[in-house]
Formats: sequence, structure tokens, C-alpha cells
Amino acid sequence: PSRLSFLNPYTMSKGSQLEGYCMDLLSELAKKLGFKYKVHLVKDGSYGRMDESGHWNGMIGEVLRGEADLAIAPLTLTAARERVVGMTKPYMQTGISILLRRDIVSDGSACFDFLRPFSAETWFGVLVAYLITAVSICLVARLSPGEWSQPEAGGSPFTLSHSLWYAAGALSLQGPGPHPKALSGRVVSCTWWFFAVILLACYFSNLSSKQDSESTHLMIKGFEDLANQNVVEYGTLAGSSTLAFFKNSNNPVYRRIYEHMERMKSYVSSMDEGVQRAREGSFAFIGESVSLDLAVARHCELVRVHEVIGMRGYSIVSPLGSPMLKNLSVAVLQLSEAGELAYLRSKWWSSSCVAQLTRTSAPHAPGVKGVFLLLAGGLLLGLLLALLELSSQSRHMAQEQKRSCCSVLTQELSQRLRMSNTKREQETSDKNKA
Repeated sequence: PSRLSFLNPYTMSKGSQLEGYCMDLLSELAKKLGFKYKVHLVKDGSYGRMDESGHWNGMIGEVLRGEADLAIAPLTLTAARERVVGMTKPYMQTGISILLRRDIVSDGSACFDFLRPFSAETWFGVLVAYLITAVSICLVARLSPGEWSQPEAGGSPFTLSHSLWYAAGALSLQGPGPHPKALSGRVVSCTWWFFAVILLACYFSNLSSKQDSESTHLMIKGFEDLANQNVVEYGTLAGSSTLAFFKNSNNPVYRRIYEHMERMKSYVSSMDEGVQRAREGSFAFIGESVSLDLAVARHCELVRVHEVIGMRGYSIVSPLGSPMLKNLSVAVLQLSEAGELAYLRSKWWSSSCVAQLTRTSAPHAPGVKGVFLLLAGGLLLGLLLALLELSSQSRHMAQEQKRSCCSVLTQELSQRLRMSNTKREQETSDKNKA
């Protein structure tokens, strides 16, 4: 019988049954090697460590005493364990990394941080609003008799290119002339100016608040950054192999980290306590990267830094000289080559977080949605006023010319909307004749 540690997601209870990564791995190995097994949990709940009298506890101790034929759990392959028991090829690689909250770490300034006050959707909406407004200004200027009274005499001052320039100038609070003279044109331009002022106010407000919120952020990308700051407290699991790594290291950075943890006594008694302290605030939990990845998958406010040190592997334990040891190692390698181990990893380490903000999702500017609606209403009102102005003039012309109002209005619309093309054709024709 094998004895297993009770640890999420390696081994968990499901009613009277056990499930988890180790259960699936054991099942796959049993299918490959054709053995049957009965699973028990280790009595003292420990992985296995030698005490002062030289005796091993936990799963290592049970295998040594013949109480178990195999021990399968996140057991780190170490020299001390390799001397007393047989250990297979690692079925999972891990290392030491850092876990902390997303909002107390910064990856540094990017080239396009100035775009972050608005989301991508907001920026796209601004671009669309700008183009539609420019087209509306050009269209209103053509339709309104107060803006373009004699279409047959010359071109409208508000060409599309000038309308684009005029709208862009409003966004920079410059307001290049000439300005619209007709009521309809002034309604459109005033609405656009109001939109621009509110948009810029929201932009600078968000930019300022983001800079204020990030002013206390630290750039922690690895252990050297962690050792060189004193704002975020950090610690690891008491009596763990991670602590032993820092204690026995000759690297000056790692020694400083150990001395700081020893001086501050910033140790935690369990993995859950370390994760909880990291979630609560300015605390960085140092632990095995595989376990930290699981915490990140379960708690979306946490992040693990990219640096991983002290790479090691998790292995299956059997008695020294066991005939199964070689076959188990070969089976583990076969499962790795077939992609089964990667599948089990993705199955049990799947994240509950929705594809979290592309690096950090840009905040939506407050009130901008309403300003977009106001702009749309202003543009429609301007176009409607321009049509009313043209209809009023067409009615007067129809009375003078003894024609129907509809025919005069149609003729005016045709002239105003096609005048630019006709004029270009006439100029081209004149040039050819010359």
C-alpha cells in the first residue's frame, strides 16, 4: 500500500474517495506497469525529514520501515533522501520563487503608458467620434445656406480636409479657424468642443490618479530586487527545504534574504498562511514555484515573479533496491514524452481567473460613455438644423420661381453634395483645354 500526503491539488478527498494530480499519476503508472494498489494517507502528515536521533519521519520513514511500498507526493529529490530510499526520475520540475499581490509590484514603465488612462475600446471610440464629427462638420457646412449661400459661385470653406483639421484642433484646445457661421454648424462645433473638454479632463484625471497609485509601486522582478528594498516584508515556510536553501547558500543576495528572515522572524507555519499573508498586503511569500502557481490560479489578485532559482524535481519514492524503481522511472519518462504529465498539470492547475486583464486592463474613464451619447445627439441636431435651414430657403426660392418645393430642395441637395466633384471635373476640363 502507498501512503500519501493530503495536499491540494496533489491529493484531495472526494467523499470516501481520493482525487488529485498524484491519484491520476498513480493510475496512469498502474496501467503502464500492470500493478494494483491500495492508498493510505501518511500517519503524521509529513513528507519525511531526519530528526536529531537520525530517524526519518513522514512518508520517507514509512517506506524505510516497510510500511509502504511506494510514496507518491510532491516529494523533492534531495541528496539526503537519495541515500536512504530509491527515487525515480522527476515527474515534475519546480524551484523557488516569490508570490505577492499584483498591486504592489510594477513591471516598470512601458513606452505607451500614456495610453493607459483609457481602454482600447475608449480610444477606438474617440477615433470614430473624431472622423464622424469631421464628416458632420463638412456635411452641415454644405447643407446650410447660412454657411454656403451660393454653391454655384465657389467651393465651401469647410472641405473634408479642413473639417478634419478643425476637429483635431479642438481636441488640442486650439480651435483653428475659420469657424462655422450658421446655427447648425455652431451646434456641431460646440458639441465637439464640449466633448473634447470632458474627454481631456477625464484623461488627465485618470493619468494623474494612475501615477499617484503607482508612485508607491516597487519594481520586484526577482530575489535581488526583493533583497534591495525594505517596504515589502517577506518570509518562507519554517523548517522547509526552501529555508534550508537560503541558509546553506553562499550567494550574497540569498544570504541577505536568509539573514533578514531570521532577524525579522518572518516565517509562516503553513503554505495557506503564506498565501493568506500575501493576499492581505505588503508581504512576499517565498516558496516552491509549483505551489505558488496554484495559488495564482486560485487567487486572481496574486502574481508570481518570473525568476525561479534552485531548480529541483518531485519524485516517487520506493525502498532502496526495489525492482519497481527502474520501471517506474521509465514509465514516468514515457508519460512525459507522450504529453500526459503536461495534461495532468494543466488539468489540476487550471486557473479560475477570467483571462485577466491584458497585462493590466486599462480603466474605463468615468462619464465618457454619456459624453459619447451627448456628442451623437449634438451631431444629429446639427444635421437636422442644417436640413431645416435648407428647407426654409428652398421654400422661399420655390415661391419666387413658381416651382414645387420638393424639386427646388432636390436641386439644392444635388448641387451642394456633388458640387465638389463637378467643380473638379470642370477644372480638369479647363486645364485639358488650355
